[in-house]
Amino acid sequence: MDLGLKGQVALVTGGSRGIGREVALALAAEGCNVAICARGWEALEQTAAEARALGVQALAVAADMTSAQEIQRVVEETVARFETVHVLVNNVGGSRGGPAPSDEEWQATLDLNLYAAIRATRLVLPLMKQQSYGRIVNVSSIYGREAGGNPTYNAAKASLISFSKTLALQVAPLGITVNSLCPGSILFPGGGWARRVEQDPEAMAQFVKRDMPMGRFGRVEEVAAVAVFLASRQASLLTGAAVNVDGGQSRSLI
Repeated sequence: MDLGLKGQVALVTGGSRGIGREVALALAAEGCNVAICARGWEALEQTAAEARALGVQALAVAADMTSAQEIQRVVEETVARFETVHVLVNNVGGSRGGPAPSDEEWQATLDLNLYAAIRATRLVLPLMKQQSYGRIVNVSSIYGREAGGNPTYNAAKASLISFSKTLALQVAPLGITVNSLCPGSILFPGGGWARRVEQDPEAMAQFVKRDMPMGRFGRVEEVAAVAVFLASRQASLLTGAAVNVDGGQSRSLI
């Protein structure tokens, strides 16, 4: 299947590790030029180099995506290099705070998971409207669709799904689709689940047995494959959806 991504431009936030890194490389493998951003320069440039080795152009921009000014700089540098953006993957995110989070932890989580996506989307939408085409993929979580995780994370990811649905309906007549991608528990080096496995392997083995019908954690490649389809021309009728990639982990009926 030709996904129609060759020669397009994709901006992937949080693109230096984990899901974001794999999404950027999977898009590059389809011939898509990629811009990636994250805080850590070394891992970011390494990912960009791997993308270039696949025969596409890649731009790495070190930035703090909790800052509106930094987000604007990322988009400006992307447009300066590639002239436009066809695909935006809002992947940057993470959990802050415990059972009783402070105001500062609430704000930090919302800035990272929700406002970063809102701000990046606001900046690329005029480009997508001008070209009557665009794909926006917002990486939420199964814990944006049902209870689970820290309160701040759960609320932020649920808000991201709501934002995605509402925006999808607004821009549907313009050739732009907006979807949420909802991973379950995904294992990769340096990630949260890898740390939990290292700290308490017995508890994690019980977690997998109890909560993971396939008997294993998910892999970043499995999430990236779905993200790339959502970013493609082939997903032309798919918008406003929240797509689980979780091996049956979630329990929600909708």
